[in-house]
Amino acid sequence: MRLPDQEEVAESRVRFLTADTDAPRAVRDPILASWQRSHEFHVAADNIRLPYLGDPEQDTWFSRSAAPVLRTLSEQLKGQSVSVILTDQSGLVLERLTGDGDLERHLDQVLLAPGFSYSEEFVGTNGIGTALEMGGPAHVFGHEHYAEHLEDLACAGVPIHHPISGRLVGAVDLTCWRKDAGALLLTLAKTTAEQIRQAMLANAGASQIALFQEYLRTCHRRSDVVFALSNDVVMLNDHARTLLDPADQATLLAQATEASSSPVAGRDSVFDVELSSGRSVRLHCRPVGAGDRPDGVVAHLSLDPESPRSRTRVPAPRMSLPGLVGTAPVWRHACEEVERALRSGDWVALEGEPGVGKTALLRAVQLRRQPVGRLTELDAASAATVPGWLAGVRDAANDADVLVLRHVDDLRPALLRGVLSALHAASGPRAGRGPLWVAMTMRAAPDVGDLQDLLRLFPTTVEVPPLRLHLEDLQLLVPFFLARLGRGGNLVCSHEAMRLLMRMAWPGNVGQVHELLRDIVRHRRTGSIAPEDLPPEAHTVSRRVLTSLESMERDAIVRSLADAHGNKARAAQALGMSRATIYRKIHDYGIVAPAR
Repeated sequence: MRLPDQEEVAESRVRFLTADTDAPRAVRDPILASWQRSHEFHVAADNIRLPYLGDPEQDTWFSRSAAPVLRTLSEQLKGQSVSVILTDQSGLVLERLTGDGDLERHLDQVLLAPGFSYSEEFVGTNGIGTALEMGGPAHVFGHEHYAEHLEDLACAGVPIHHPISGRLVGAVDLTCWRKDAGALLLTLAKTTAEQIRQAMLANAGASQIALFQEYLRTCHRRSDVVFALSNDVVMLNDHARTLLDPADQATLLAQATEASSSPVAGRDSVFDVELSSGRSVRLHCRPVGAGDRPDGVVAHLSLDPESPRSRTRVPAPRMSLPGLVGTAPVWRHACEEVERALRSGDWVALEGEPGVGKTALLRAVQLRRQPVGRLTELDAASAATVPGWLAGVRDAANDADVLVLRHVDDLRPALLRGVLSALHAASGPRAGRGPLWVAMTMRAAPDVGDLQDLLRLFPTTVEVPPLRLHLEDLQLLVPFFLARLGRGGNLVCSHEAMRLLMRMAWPGNVGQVHELLRDIVRHRRTGSIAPEDLPPEAHTVSRRVLTSLESMERDAIVRSLADAHGNKARAAQALGMSRATIYRKIHDYGIVAPAR
């Protein structure tokens, strides 16, 4: 590899930074592409400003596997001006071993040190961030760096992937003075990355190896989509990556995860799944490992034997998050706020009326960001009746990756103070684990009290809107729920029935929609939902809260009108009331009489 001419690169860099319209000369294509990304990230070229992200977690499988490899290499390079650096998949520096004092001090000055991230987003073009961004080896010399304070350095970075799943887990980087750089720097970095990968494979547990072997056997036997997952591994074959978009992949991973934790876990199972893209598939899940809690699941797909040619399919609406639909601005804003909180690591509190989808939103965001992370849900509504509930909170605060506390406003003061103590202890670094992300749900944030004290640990509060504020999403929710409840597109909602549903107040929000449709599917599984299939409350437009007696009377009038095909006189006669009375009741209750 020929090292670039530094004078030409420096001139090209100045022209690039001064918005010269001519294409930079003497700059390699990967470097120029990185400069452009750095410019789009608004990285400062004349200084290095990095946030300190905290002490990195050292006691992880990845770090433990890499440690002996890095120590051996550092001993071999002792006395030489070379620094060996290990980062996680985001570019956060985990370890730095340097054999020269002057180089060590310079790296401290440019913040290439544990606890700082050298992703392109923060530093611009450099061996670590550019390798992670490219997904392959990267060597950056002198003025090829975007930040001018790095121009005296040369670095070679190589991404490291999980030896079983192929998932990106980090990178190794070798950094030295530019004057000392040689053509073999990148070769040595590649060799070190492979040694770390082999060490990870040697340290892999028997359960991961068994899962990998079963995955390979299934791939050899089948030519369709195959994937496997466990608590910390996800593997997809080429068919899965090319045929399924990310939303469909997330839907199938969620279904396989549910299969592994269901009451029949431990046995082969088959599910009919309607994907967000509208395709119907049959998911075959095989547990790996003995007992009721398998070590993982290997799954493959086949097209539903009743193909779209032989029966009508209703394309499912595209999901912005796995398992969720909705395009209204207020709903999308809530989704984006929760995603932003998870990306930044900020704990988040979700407030909203019952049934708006707070927990479903948290599950979907976590599934997209970390499909196999350990999510623990605890319902505070049962805290007073479940022995050891608070101990479960403490255990989850130590062991989980994501903790969701539901209905925290139902906690008694003593339990609330116990939760506050447990979460406060878990808000800092945890021995042997990465940072914990906590989310909690409640009806409304209080102004005072113990719950307000707990909220101080949650920098972000997101209000999840009631369905009445994004009623247009009902036209997406209804076919989405029908596809799930009716196992495909056999059952659709007629335009007449949809008009009635759009008039409802939906005090129970999205949860009420699901319950209503589930009741309908129990007695109608194919065809089209007609107005007469809807419950009585769907035939009224009154926003007044009815008493139990009034609700019974309203329901009787709605049923009689349906039986009489909208003939009010016949309905009144069947109910034993006058025509004047039934007209008045229809008006009072806001009943929408069916057309005659």
